[in-house]
Amino acid sequence: MGELNSFKIAQEQIKAAAQKLNMPASVYEILKQPMRVLTVAIPVEMDDGSIRVFTGYRAQHNYAPGPLKGGVRFHPEVTLEEVMALSMWMTFKCAVVGLPYGGAKGGIACDPRELSPGELERLSRGYIQAIAPLIGPEKDIPAPDVYTNAQIMAWMMDEFSKIRQYNAFGVITGKPVSLGGSLGRHEATARGCAIVIREMAGVLGLPLEGARVAVQGFGNAGSIVARLLHEMGCRIVAVVDSKGGAFDPQGMDPAKLAAFKARTGTVKGFPGSKNITSQELLTMDCDILVPAALENQITAEVARKVRAKIVAEAANGPTTPEADGILRQKKVMVIPDILASAGGVTVSYFEWVQNNTGYYWTEEEVNGNLERIMVRAFREVYDMYRQHRDVDMRVAAYMVAIRRVAEAMQVRGWLGQKACTSWQREAKTA
Repeated sequence: MGELNSFKIAQEQIKAAAQKLNMPASVYEILKQPMRVLTVAIPVEMDDGSIRVFTGYRAQHNYAPGPLKGGVRFHPEVTLEEVMALSMWMTFKCAVVGLPYGGAKGGIACDPRELSPGELERLSRGYIQAIAPLIGPEKDIPAPDVYTNAQIMAWMMDEFSKIRQYNAFGVITGKPVSLGGSLGRHEATARGCAIVIREMAGVLGLPLEGARVAVQGFGNAGSIVARLLHEMGCRIVAVVDSKGGAFDPQGMDPAKLAAFKARTGTVKGFPGSKNITSQELLTMDCDILVPAALENQITAEVARKVRAKIVAEAANGPTTPEADGILRQKKVMVIPDILASAGGVTVSYFEWVQNNTGYYWTEEEVNGNLERIMVRAFREVYDMYRQHRDVDMRVAAYMVAIRRVAEAMQVRGWLGQKACTSWQREAKTA
């Protein structure tokens, strides 16, 4: 990331929102770092009989609102600071949609593409053995993240169940449906993003019929967002993946794009389209831009050239702090990641509820409840933005989220009896 430090960025975002709410300094002091961080060494027997030791992490940010929740990523560049920052963002992603969770995050520094299925399974089980004392359905509930999937979650759940000596389905979300996974989870992140795009277009008076959409990242989230927006009447004019992109001003069918990518490994070269780079996509003339790839894609330099009316962050942290200021000056409406990508953790919450009760919902029930929660969350953030016109949607989202977490900390007695200030009086009258 170079000079861009996710941990410091997260701290600055928390500080800005807490100050706008006139919160006591103790709120920021508690929220500026995780409450617990664990670093573990995981010895794994490789297929050739050698032993390789991997480094893993689990950061637990704040449990005031409820049990901790957050994914586990397998990536060669996983670091302790990254995991700490991601755990902080998870607290506020959960809070902005009103879930009874605090935030956590985990990771292992590895390249899963270089591991055999057997090595990957032994690594997954070894990680759970190392962090088992810290997790559980009532304590900390991991989930998939970068380069982890339902199969890895199944191994992790099974290992924890062996340790506990009973089926603990609720310890992990994002599992296969046959092991207590939820219907609708696969599409949840993208569906939540599409819902808030629709809501933002509505308040801006932007018709979705014919609206031009550009999607950076045509993986799970990006491809499904494209399909859902296409079904709403939008024109998908540009998409890119890690190998290249496709542009057609007349619009492209996301289902045909997905089929083409499945055959060729990329959307580049899609019939009837023009090749396009990721940078060209970010700055092209469109109505809705969906960054659904990596972090720090919209830098200050890129932001100066962005021509979209709406930027919906399906990815985590795609916009740098400096770029945020530029987009705000240009009156580009950014739907921040903690809101736009909260559909996944929302349906993970539904999965956890279903596991704990033993009663499983239909996909229609899952999608209906997701719709209700995402619409409510968008309106709360947009109302906060309208109330404080000197902030952007990102700060407004953090204000909604931090207020909820701070209220939980206050009633638990963490802030002291003298911490009742204007932010609490405002909350009571809001």
